[in-house]
Amino acid sequence: MTAHLPRIAVVGRPNVGKSTLFNRLAGKPLAIVDDRPGVTRDRREARGRLGDLPLLLIDTAGYDDAEKEGLDAEMRTQTEMAIHDADLCLLLIDARAGVTPLDIVFADVIRRTGKPVLLLANKCEGKAGEDGLMDAFELGMGEPIAFSAAHGAGIGDLYDAMLEALGPMAKAARRRSKDEGDPPLRIAVIGRPNAGKSTLINTLIGEERLITGPEAGITRDAISVDWVWDGRRVRLHDTAGLRKRGKVADRLERMSAADTLRAVKFAEVVLLLMDADHPLEKQDLHLADMAYKEGRAVAICVSKMDLVPNREAYLKEIRLEFERLLPQMTGAPLLPISALKKKGLDAIMPTLAKLHENWDAKVKTRDLNDWLHEMTERHPPPAVNGRRIKPRYITQTKGRPPTFVMMCSRASDLPESYKRYLVNGLRDAFELPGVPIRLIVKAGKNPYVDGDRGGSVAADKSGKPARPNRPVKPPKGQQQAKGKAAGRKP
Repeated sequence: MTAHLPRIAVVGRPNVGKSTLFNRLAGKPLAIVDDRPGVTRDRREARGRLGDLPLLLIDTAGYDDAEKEGLDAEMRTQTEMAIHDADLCLLLIDARAGVTPLDIVFADVIRRTGKPVLLLANKCEGKAGEDGLMDAFELGMGEPIAFSAAHGAGIGDLYDAMLEALGPMAKAARRRSKDEGDPPLRIAVIGRPNAGKSTLINTLIGEERLITGPEAGITRDAISVDWVWDGRRVRLHDTAGLRKRGKVADRLERMSAADTLRAVKFAEVVLLLMDADHPLEKQDLHLADMAYKEGRAVAICVSKMDLVPNREAYLKEIRLEFERLLPQMTGAPLLPISALKKKGLDAIMPTLAKLHENWDAKVKTRDLNDWLHEMTERHPPPAVNGRRIKPRYITQTKGRPPTFVMMCSRASDLPESYKRYLVNGLRDAFELPGVPIRLIVKAGKNPYVDGDRGGSVAADKSGKPARPNRPVKPPKGQQQAKGKAAGRKP
């Protein structure tokens, strides 16, 4: 759990280095960093560490107009909520620019909450930075810390100041940082722009945690939201909507797309959200296939189902078309919902939890080989050049996703169509719908029939079993007899 970790809000006007500091403390490039102001919109949370002090970091939006309505107002609300939830605020200013009117606005917002605050004069390198450091005193936030988020200068001073500001909370966090319990179930919500991903997450967690609106492309970073469902820790990743590659020309959009792909790799289960008005467009199929190739379990969620007149016929058509276009994902769960009327939402988390269980499934070797015998009896592999291919043995080598290795004769000649037959059989027999299944075919023997208990025999370039690395020694009695025979004169 992260409840005992100090919550640190990184606050400041646009482009003062908040996301750079966030990434440095998180130890990885989670937040998109760009010279343009206003890149960060939602508040992003992540685990971080400063020395031996574990932290829960909150990166906030730096709005540039304290009175503007619309999206700026939403960003302002999210930032104020982050300050309210924080145990300590880090207020950043750009020392090279000195104190600006907007810096004063942010200082006043924090001051009204009464939250503890540390003032960081970022970009403090050079003469201009030194002058700005002196100007920072006028904010009335105590002595500023000379800092460089980009280069790490001043990190020791920040550590000392945070220990003092957090007091007993810092001591408790350092003492209990290793007591984390089970890791959370990681779910990435993906889809085209404006598919309703942020709205769905807000509805699930019962909180306006993410900024939403009619404009496409509001979400830029892949935002992680920690949540507890049915007593189980869950981490939901809201992602930027991905357009077709040919339409992505802007550098910031390319960075957002890369962030989405990284979120899919970090996730265990992926929920693909589609609009009932425009389902199964080329980009939807690309996203589903991308998640599948990354080895993630995938569920399909169709939103705005309240607008569909003939629901059953529509879902049947969607199912048939999806499995025709992506046959490797046959059986993926299909979840019809209406976020507006809050229908179908109760089925989402139980379905994803079951999908995760299947993704991590382990199948007994005995059951697998009984299944293989039945499959090959029902439909034997085709003969190649007049010689029959003989599957001999199968075992599961790992889960997440389920991966199986099958030994057979003439492995390189086994047709892809027969591999698909086996994969579909595995999915049906062991109830693994929506889960990527990896089947690796190797030339080799059944170790429990042929006596080779050392495992599989690797294939050489010709596809034939390679010779063992070490010769098998004959029994001891035979060795002695052979030695005596070798010592006799002819």
